[in-house]
Amino acid sequence: MNVYRPPARETLFLLSFSRADELSAAAVAAGWRVDGEGGQGITRSFADSAATLAVVDTRGASEEALAAATAIGGVLAAKRGALLVLVSHEDVRTLGAFHAAGATHFLASPFSDAEFVEALRFAQPRTQSRVLAAAPDEPLDWATARDWIERHEQPSVIIIALSRFDLVNSGYGRDAGDALITAAVRRIAGEAGARHDESHVVARLKGPEFLIAVAGDVDAEALARALSATLERPFAIDGALVAVGARVGVATARAGESGDALLRRANDALDDARASDGATIRIAGDAANADALSVDLRRAIEAREIGVLFQPQVAIATGRITGVEALARWEHPTFGPVGADQLFAAADRADLGLALSDHIQRLALQTAAAWPESLSALRLSINLTAADIARPGFADLFLDRVDASRFARSRLTVEIIESGLIDDLGAAAHLLAVLRHAGCRVAIDDFGTGYSSLAYLKALPLDYLKIDKKLAQDIAGTPRDRVVVRGVIEMARSLGLTVIAEGVETDEQLDLLAKEGCQYYQGFLCAEPLTVAALATMVAANEHGRIPAIRS
Repeated sequence: MNVYRPPARETLFLLSFSRADELSAAAVAAGWRVDGEGGQGITRSFADSAATLAVVDTRGASEEALAAATAIGGVLAAKRGALLVLVSHEDVRTLGAFHAAGATHFLASPFSDAEFVEALRFAQPRTQSRVLAAAPDEPLDWATARDWIERHEQPSVIIIALSRFDLVNSGYGRDAGDALITAAVRRIAGEAGARHDESHVVARLKGPEFLIAVAGDVDAEALARALSATLERPFAIDGALVAVGARVGVATARAGESGDALLRRANDALDDARASDGATIRIAGDAANADALSVDLRRAIEAREIGVLFQPQVAIATGRITGVEALARWEHPTFGPVGADQLFAAADRADLGLALSDHIQRLALQTAAAWPESLSALRLSINLTAADIARPGFADLFLDRVDASRFARSRLTVEIIESGLIDDLGAAAHLLAVLRHAGCRVAIDDFGTGYSSLAYLKALPLDYLKIDKKLAQDIAGTPRDRVVVRGVIEMARSLGLTVIAEGVETDEQLDLLAKEGCQYYQGFLCAEPLTVAALATMVAANEHGRIPAIRS
């Protein structure tokens, strides 16, 4: 039998509580250099070692071995390494915990020296990947990422933002948030290395955002889907399993494109994914299409080609439709239906963000003011943008707009997206206080996706909390997912806020949300965004105790 010989000077990091000598001897005989824990502690020892492969022997010391595997997990990710755990047959059930801690391979006893060496062979990392700045306090700067991209052929960039990271920080503490970042890097690096053998880089950018740059002929969209799927699995944080999920932006370089331009397109795609009420992965579109939308937008606004649809909001206790959210839509003659996220991205590119927001607000108010009598009891929700909040005198301008439309202030709710508040929380609080005093109600939208959710609840005058679609759908996930959603609902209700769940798509989700105390929902389970005619038909049917499947 041929014996595998690792490359010269290849180092193995070995930790065993009872069989270190025999395992070390087998590895050395096969050509490995063996390092182990020194007096400085396991984490520092592994960090200082040249090894990219670690072996932890759990036999006879399962708890100590799990603590050791967890301790070296972050360093393992930074090295883009592998972790082989050795287990006894009766302890195979513990593999889930070791996998969560970062284990990539396992071998169950009894096994021979030859089988142990073969396990080392298959576990040894062989890719050319690099993990940059994996530590929570060492984010990668944009220039370094750009330089790597411009040194490689056919680069693609994937930027990932963890969802609900702020809830982990607030619920478990900053150390847990740092552990989550490190664990996420480990998963991302492992998935990228498994699917892409050529040169690539994994790095943290800022906060819970990560960059993956790959070179060569690669299906970046397929890699993005795989990365998204691996981040959907719960993380073992502070003794608990925590589900977070992610939003993903993807861009592949065009001929002659600079690194800066590629990074911007990937970042724009991530912004689109964050703004989307559906897709969690966005692929950067052709710049010509984006530019064409921007060029056409001014004409479309002036020609009133951009319209609004209305998505019903339903009281869970009664099943009655009580309100709607106004959502912008543009039927582009070339590109087809264009939703609000693409619309505002095009508007920002053309410096038309305020003009588009003004147009949508006016149109929604005028349309709702002309609703038929059957819709006269419904509330209307309108979105305000970050640019609206920052505009001097916007409260007076907006209230004048409401009064000019003759739509009752008392039936109006303004919705603020978390990301639109970060720059000036004080200005947002003042604006919302003025609007509430004038008779409007206020909702914070997409709760659970931003970085300062709890600060918003403390600082802002609110009436409603709208749970982000992904967070609401997690209610049907693991028991711990349900605990997180329950905590959000209980916290909101203890503050006197009414809770609305977005993106509800199944009866199971609705039933579980109802059991946790959620009061309202919207989503495809009831209806997609509707025209006024379709909405009137649905409301009429709803008055007779049923909600038919109506589509615009």
